[in-house]
Amino acid sequence: MYKAKTLETERLILRMWRSDDFETVARLFADPEVMRYQSPRRAMTRAESWGSFAYTIGHWHLRGFGFWAIEEKESGNVVGRVGFGYPEEWHGIEFGWSLARDYWGKGYASEAARRALHYCYTETDLDHVVSSIQPENVASIRVAERLGEELEGENNIAGFDHLIYGINREKWRQIAGNVLSIPERLIERSELGEGGRAENALGV
Repeated sequence: MYKAKTLETERLILRMWRSDDFETVARLFADPEVMRYQSPRRAMTRAESWGSFAYTIGHWHLRGFGFWAIEEKESGNVVGRVGFGYPEEWHGIEFGWSLARDYWGKGYASEAARRALHYCYTETDLDHVVSSIQPENVASIRVAERLGEELEGENNIAGFDHLIYGINREKWRQIAGNVLSIPERLIERSELGEGGRAENALGV
């Protein structure tokens, strides 16, 4: 079991995944609009969703960081995911977010990502993160810019052009007062995790 930190904001809980979250993940990845800008750029089969779900949980154990499930406090529903990934031979620590379509337009992506970034630069030794975003994905670009990420370059990933946005620890510290200005409760508690449209290249 990996001991992950559960994070909270005003409306959301970022927590470790549980085995019973898979049905939600399968529905999320079966939505072609959710998958429009993330690999494989189409609705996933149930088997493919299981592989992605297992990767997400395993990443925490192998790297010591990863993607949290985003749980809406009011309903208790898992509405998406946010966090960090570093697959083998990737170009950097990927920072991303993904929400179910029913929860678009509520500001949840920015709220969850802002909390995750705060954790990254106050409680880990990560120094630089990037968000790989297709140019057409205006919603994710806006989230990245709200977080203080800046355009650092371009890349071709799996045959698709991407803009590479990023932010390092020093830059985050300089702008943290503005980035964290929206009302949020930055509550943290330790928890034993069970082994159990704003998105970027890794679908985060």
